[in-house]
Amino acid sequence: METKLRHSTFDTTAWSPHVLGVLRIVTAFLFMSHGMAKILHMPFQPQYANLQIFSLIGVAGVLELVGGALLLVGLFTRPIAFILSGEMAVAYFTAHAPRAFLPLLNQGDAAVLYCFIFLYLAFAGAGSWSLDGLRRRAEPGGLVTQ
Repeated sequence: METKLRHSTFDTTAWSPHVLGVLRIVTAFLFMSHGMAKILHMPFQPQYANLQIFSLIGVAGVLELVGGALLLVGLFTRPIAFILSGEMAVAYFTAHAPRAFLPLLNQGDAAVLYCFIFLYLAFAGAGSWSLDGLRRRAEPGGLVTQ
């Protein structure tokens, strides 16, 4: 798709892998901060002070911390994003949906957005600036499609 901008042509498709990479990095950083609060207590959140690592929220924290870090650097993006999408679907239906039908009313907006952004990344891949891309380029005959 091309858009005319003041007598020049701007190819928006050339930017797609870079914008996808930025989406992945920013989303992963924000997501990872939830895991950092639960597992590393940075920043300190009183509700996680006595969190048991093998509790449901503790396992979610590990997934958020490790999965977020892997997505941040773009390593194993597709399978990790698929797992995290599932985690966010479970989080929404177990913790938010019972409170009210609409995400606006049950404070589940972030869980829904994370779920669908991760689902998108599971199918679209890592985009630019990822270790997945470096691994593909290092393989003999590796084809980089994004």
